[in-house]
Amino acid sequence: MNYEIKGGELPVIIMHLDKGESVFTESGGMGWMTDNIDMSTNMEGGLFGGLARKLSGESLFMTTYKSKANEAEISFPSSFPGKILPHELKDGESLICQKKAFLCAERSVTLEMHFRKKLGTGLFGGEGFILQKITGPGITFMEFDGSVVEYDLKPGEVLKVDTGHIAMFEPSVSYTIEMVKGFKNVLFGGEGLFLAALKGPGRVWLQTMPVQNLAKNIIPYVPVQSK
Repeated sequence: MNYEIKGGELPVIIMHLDKGESVFTESGGMGWMTDNIDMSTNMEGGLFGGLARKLSGESLFMTTYKSKANEAEISFPSSFPGKILPHELKDGESLICQKKAFLCAERSVTLEMHFRKKLGTGLFGGEGFILQKITGPGITFMEFDGSVVEYDLKPGEVLKVDTGHIAMFEPSVSYTIEMVKGFKNVLFGGEGLFLAALKGPGRVWLQTMPVQNLAKNIIPYVPVQSK
């Protein structure tokens, strides 16, 4: 499989498939394709699997696209302004992502929900108790808000992050929630009551413009209809 990412801040991934190669995405995730590709939609993992995906921000149904000939083409556009990030996973290697991060992947990749065990992290971590877990082998493509900045944390190294900016991290990274210290910081610091503490070792990917922040900045400019 070959692929290219086009579109700048409104990206789309265009894949070129050989005969027998297949990829999958959530229901409705495909943009366009050539007529030599078979499409198959089902509720993978049964009802429980579908509901688990729904909780993690994806659709109940997943769709697989399999090429019937060489030089087939299929595209998957991003659903919001940002960046499409490809990542090749080894067999058994996983990534933990924010809700709705998964865009598409090779058929060998597994998508499932990831449950946060710590109560405080689930309640105040910005994404709730449920995240996405993507496991290889295979190439997967995630979509994130704005641009993406990557950090490689050393063992014991801690990075404190506004929770909405966490895009993805390796399972070796510890994720906890800390209360902001200082009365004036809480009232006037603009960061709310809590920050996420990401502790290494492992890689962390942060997004520069969470879609909820973008919406908050646009709302004041939306015309209000007078009565």
